Amino acid sequence: MLTLRKISVRGILLLLPLLFSFCARPTAAENNSITKSAEPHGADNVAYQWGKMALTAQANDTERFKPRPTVTSRYLALVSVAVFDAWSHYNASAIPVYLNGHDRRPAAEHTLANKEKAISYAALRTLNEYYFTDQALFENLMRELGHDPSDQSLDPATPTGIGNLAAKAVIEARHGDGANQYGEEDGSEGEAYADYTGYQPVNTADEMTDPIRWQPKYFADGAGGRFAPGCLTPFWGKVKPIGLQSGDQFRPGPPPGIGSQQLKEEVRQVMELQSTLTDEQRALVEFMRDGPQSVQQAGHWLKFAQEVSLRDDHTLDQDVKMYFYNQVTALDAFIASWDAKMFYDFARPYALVHEYYDEQIIEAWGGPEVGNRKMKGKEWRPYSPETFLCPPFPSYVSGHSTISGACGEALKLWTGSDVFGSSVKLVPGALTEPDNLGDSVVIHFPTFTETAEMAGFSRVLGGYHIQADNVEGLELGRKIARWNWQFYQRHLGK
Repeated sequence: MLTLRKISVRGILLLLPLLFSFCARPTAAENNSITKSAEPHGADNVAYQWGKMALTAQANDTERFKPRPTVTSRYLALVSVAVFDAWSHYNASAIPVYLNGHDRRPAAEHTLANKEKAISYAALRTLNEYYFTDQALFENLMRELGHDPSDQSLDPATPTGIGNLAAKAVIEARHGDGANQYGEEDGSEGEAYADYTGYQPVNTADEMTDPIRWQPKYFADGAGGRFAPGCLTPFWGKVKPIGLQSGDQFRPGPPPGIGSQQLKEEVRQVMELQSTLTDEQRALVEFMRDGPQSVQQAGHWLKFAQEVSLRDDHTLDQDVKMYFYNQVTALDAFIASWDAKMFYDFARPYALVHEYYDEQIIEAWGGPEVGNRKMKGKEWRPYSPETFLCPPFPSYVSGHSTISGACGEALKLWTGSDVFGSSVKLVPGALTEPDNLGDSVVIHFPTFTETAEMAGFSRVLGGYHIQADNVEGLELGRKIARWNWQFYQRHLGK
């Protein structure tokens, strides 16, 4: 054994760097801590950045093509699936949805850098496919991340190849899924997303034949004219879900009928609520309805998920998994909601208030330039601008309620807690009656469950739905989230 007496001064000087190096070497626990702290979290993780980019594309899509929440829910879901499938090949147990036929990469390759590259190529290719007008935006982000957007490699031994293959697998698997993306369904005459079911409303915008069935309504076109939009994607209930077995798997029972006490009371409730909106209620209606640059309901709940990512300082792995479950559930909820809408073809309050109150004099909101006034029941209208008076499709069940019930439940299940803790500051009337603004209000969203219920009830407050639409929609959405939780667990390999 060496002792200091046997080591020269020169020897001690030579040993000092080695001794300091040994003393400074971190333990295994310290190594894990360093690795974790070095990994990007929250807004810095690449999955978050691609989620944010998808929301930008979603808002641009609304601006360019008008609101089409069913169609864009599919976009967000399929981008999330492609990202998950690419990531799954660099995970020890995850099972891809569509990227099959290629071996999982060896454990030594399950690095953050490989995951980042693989999911970036998967996101780029699917975003290019679905939000094709924003390709320059996506390619710029790729370059910022240090990747070549022109690299089309399909080599499954590389993260670039895995990402490109994941996107290719998703796009090919969903070709012909009933969404009619390419206008190939019989009866659509080559028009993308055109109806191929032959749906025709019982009522026209000018003539009411059956008051319990949906009726198109006239919108202002912003140029002094008006038009009556047709039903938005009446075929959407036939789109193949991702987690659900079919769109009608949890179809609710029928809505209340004309002559029932329930419908009479719920129509009266809508009329009374709309005539007594508080500033906070006006703001809630507008926030949940969204305005220009809207990201629609699936995007709204992706935004909420991104708030969770920031709140909980998520890693890339956590965000990939959370967005996947959240957005697959949103798409399936849209499919199930539209199945019910088209099966029952139920009237909206716009027509129902007219039917029940007709010539009676009521107190109600008369429009942006008018505010509340006395009017005949047949003049009643929802709390909306002239250019988008009422959603152009049947009422039962509420899409907002179904998607919110589904995504709120999904975030509760995923996080293991109902606590949300979000809030938003708004100016009441900003999107509906800019000449009658209220004082700024702060709306709080304490839990995911309450947020979903506030979203659903906002549609009753605004005059777009009766309570039956809302209550049944929330319950339908929650059933979907619980079913898809098992789907999600299976794809984690659990």
